[in-house]
Amino acid sequence: MRNSAGSCIGNRTQAAGAAVLFLAACAFVVTAYSTTLAQNEIKVGVVLPTTGREGKPGTYQKEGIELAMKQINDAGGVQVGDKKLRLKEVFYDDGSDSARSALLVERAITSDGVTALISGYSSELGEAESVMPERYRTPWITPGAATSAIFARGYQYAFGGQTSIDVLGFTTAEFLGSLVDQGKLKRGLKIAMALENTDHGIDYGKGIEQWIKQHPGYFAVVFSEKFELGGTDFSGLLQKIKQSHADIFLADTHLQDYITMQRQYIQSGMKHQMISYGARGPEADARKALGDGVDYIFAGIWWSDELPYPQVKKFVADYQAFTGHKVDSWYASTAYEAVHALAAAITAAGSLDKTAIRDNLGKLQMKDSLVPGQVLKFGSNGQASYPFLIMQNKPGGKVDIVYPKDAATGEAIAPMPAGKK
Repeated sequence: MRNSAGSCIGNRTQAAGAAVLFLAACAFVVTAYSTTLAQNEIKVGVVLPTTGREGKPGTYQKEGIELAMKQINDAGGVQVGDKKLRLKEVFYDDGSDSARSALLVERAITSDGVTALISGYSSELGEAESVMPERYRTPWITPGAATSAIFARGYQYAFGGQTSIDVLGFTTAEFLGSLVDQGKLKRGLKIAMALENTDHGIDYGKGIEQWIKQHPGYFAVVFSEKFELGGTDFSGLLQKIKQSHADIFLADTHLQDYITMQRQYIQSGMKHQMISYGARGPEADARKALGDGVDYIFAGIWWSDELPYPQVKKFVADYQAFTGHKVDSWYASTAYEAVHALAAAITAAGSLDKTAIRDNLGKLQMKDSLVPGQVLKFGSNGQASYPFLIMQNKPGGKVDIVYPKDAATGEAIAPMPAGKK
């Protein structure tokens, strides 16, 4: 009986051993197959809003990314050591929801095995996402989140393709100061500010206050109040602005808030000498919604199709051929450049090692870039720094670069003509 039992146990042991060997062989085949796939493509996670409140600019950024990937792949792919690998987009729509955005970034890293991420349209979405790339040591380039808070945390894997919002505020005040120096505006004008209740809004207001402090006598801030994103009724806020008797109205908004607030501003009958909605102003949706109600509004933005660089002209033509519509404001350009920055860093690393890619993003100096100044590089905190452009809407749908002077395509009109809002 003992012999029979021992024989039975022996048979079971042999069967179990065979099963283990079989499973190990299967695992080896799967691993080898996955490795082969990985060696022939570079997975890039793209998490952006194509629906929800930020759906329109998020879609423009997705188009910029896909154009860049197509052009790189059509040319054979990204050079990695002695071979070229194609870029593969792993896309998720976050629906303009920051909590969902963070979870999707984590999913792209842990489930989809992406090599890097290009994501985070807005500062709100980007702040939520930014912890994940650091946790999983995966390079992350945001083409739309520019608040300084993200890049003040000592993250090693986070890179921003835009100059920070405090510089936007500073440049806005600097531009207004230049109008005083030209005699177009008077010294001592009063400013009213409406700031979104986010780090983005805090940075914008801080930049304006910093310039005013450094240049006493030019302007005085007489009103500043925060508002929540996605509002539908700004009448109370606008009434307070009206009661402040300010000469200049500066708001920091997202696209939909800009359209809503400016519509209600027009209805209020207010008239200021100059109006800005931060980085929003020349968008086609605003012109379509408000017509000449956006005339003479100025904006500080990261890029314009009016830049006189050959690479900008080519990008504008390629984008229209690819999408069937004209490029709208800055959204697609920063996303397009993020892809090229990532490709350059991978080539410099010579591998898909995430730490090596991160290190080479930190050393990147991408010349002939689309950005103002034509050089894209990341600072020691991971955030890019290049000049802002001040754009001004003009009648007939025209938009001019009006500052700085060496990039200007037209003269700034200041103060706004009587009867215009």
